[in-house]
Amino acid sequence: MAISSTTDTSSALAARTNTSEGNPKGILGKDDFLKLLLVELQYQDPTAPTDTEKILSQTSQLATLESADNTNKALEKLAASLGSSQQFSTIAAIGKTADLGSDAIAHEKNDNSTFEVYFPNDVEQGTVTVTDGNGNKVSTIDVGTNPSGVYQFTWDGLNSSGQAAEGGIYHINASYTDAKGNAHETRLGAYPIESVRFDNGNTLVKVGSNYVPLESIKEVY
Repeated sequence: MAISSTTDTSSALAARTNTSEGNPKGILGKDDFLKLLLVELQYQDPTAPTDTEKILSQTSQLATLESADNTNKALEKLAASLGSSQQFSTIAAIGKTADLGSDAIAHEKNDNSTFEVYFPNDVEQGTVTVTDGNGNKVSTIDVGTNPSGVYQFTWDGLNSSGQAAEGGIYHINASYTDAKGNAHETRLGAYPIESVRFDNGNTLVKVGSNYVPLESIKEVY
């Protein structure tokens, strides 16, 4: 009775391995190569056994495959560890100021616009100023006397003449003095970081009354 050649046996096993039942993804792993090697040795022609050089070559390939697989697993664990460390290191930013990089709001004509401004110092008196894209003063809002903190303001959308301002981008800045008469300035977009939240692998920081992605922060100081 004729004995199937090594090539035929390996091909047949590879075909079976690649079926949807045995290997849905059709990818040979190190275990599959080991099975191929063992079957090849089992069914080789006794009159023409596989030579030593071929066995060494196959063994070397198997070792290389296993080494690469172990390296990939180690890198995946390292990446996960670094990701977790980076997330938790964000906790150290609590209490510092986060700058979102913009002092602008989008205003719709005939609508009110609500925004928040952070005052790092106690306010004896101050004014929030709304300016257009050309730097022209559109409206002002009195701050009043308040302790330091984040305060919400509502602009009624009217300019200094009492007319409805056009829809568009407007900039929010504030100037104020403290109880000692020292002058200070602040603007929309800079807030203290109150807390950090981790949600499905994403890092969110609380600035003002909102949580924003860490990627949205331009500077922490």
